Amino acid sequence: MDRLGSMQSIFGIVLMMGIGMFCTHIRLFTQESTKFLSKIILNIAVPTYMLSSLMTTYTRENLLDYLPKVILPFTSMVVCYMLGVVIAKLIRLPEKRRGIFASTVSISNTLFIGLPVNVALFGDASLPFVFIYFIANISLFWTLGVYGIKKGGHEKNPRFFTRETLKNLMTMPLFGLMFSFLLILLGVTIPKFVMDPLKSMGSIMTPLSMLYIGIILYGIDFKRLTFDRSMLLILGMKFIVSPLLMFWLCTTFATPLLTKNVFMIQSAMPAMTITSVIAESGGTDHEYAAVVTTMTTLATLIYLPILLTILSSLA
Repeated sequence: MDRLGSMQSIFGIVLMMGIGMFCTHIRLFTQESTKFLSKIILNIAVPTYMLSSLMTTYTRENLLDYLPKVILPFTSMVVCYMLGVVIAKLIRLPEKRRGIFASTVSISNTLFIGLPVNVALFGDASLPFVFIYFIANISLFWTLGVYGIKKGGHEKNPRFFTRETLKNLMTMPLFGLMFSFLLILLGVTIPKFVMDPLKSMGSIMTPLSMLYIGIILYGIDFKRLTFDRSMLLILGMKFIVSPLLMFWLCTTFATPLLTKNVFMIQSAMPAMTITSVIAESGGTDHEYAAVVTTMTTLATLIYLPILLTILSSLA
């Protein structure tokens, strides 16, 4: 990994976030703008980006070789989740916070932050591994994660898998990913006059994602960021234990360097932004979830250069 190039990419990411914050400060954007941007990113930019990039970069043979690697992030996240459940009980965390704690230390924001960060650092070559991690991540969040977050709220024993769970799993990014995989496996070629517009629409993904995060960061109420023992444990689990476990799994199974780097970076991404919404709907501590999401987002910006330095030394 080119350390100088990686640091320049990080600077570019921070600069785009800064533009989002500045535009919010001068009222060009508002907090309501995030709803519009998130719809554009999730429903247009991400699907078209993955379709145009995957179709022009990967073959059927590549794909069949990469897909089994989904077991690595899946295993890492399940282990971290179980550790989170045990630790939350050991420190006697209130029941309405335990599922939030376990979800945060194991499941990451792989699209809004993880995808553009990896693309900025490693280019389109990182895409299959980003989306392999995404498959495991979204599956676990909308099943195990949501179940844990809601447990102890309005529903003492929420159902693990419901029609609503299936609806939330079937997102446009997942549809776009599966459609791309299907076309690659069938050997279908998309005409240039279709591919070029898809590539143009997909190219807005990274800048829009960074503007989105900038707006979110500008709206942070720092008075709410009070640290307790559980917050410190979340930081330790999220930014030390999770990447180390991912590193050990990838090393044990002789995973290529790029795959290892992408998986480790994805494992150290912040909590899912929707965590507080799920907590509020389930009657658990949504304010705690909002603080945890904010804290891990800020911590990621500080931690990412450190992780890249470590990865560079291991290359």
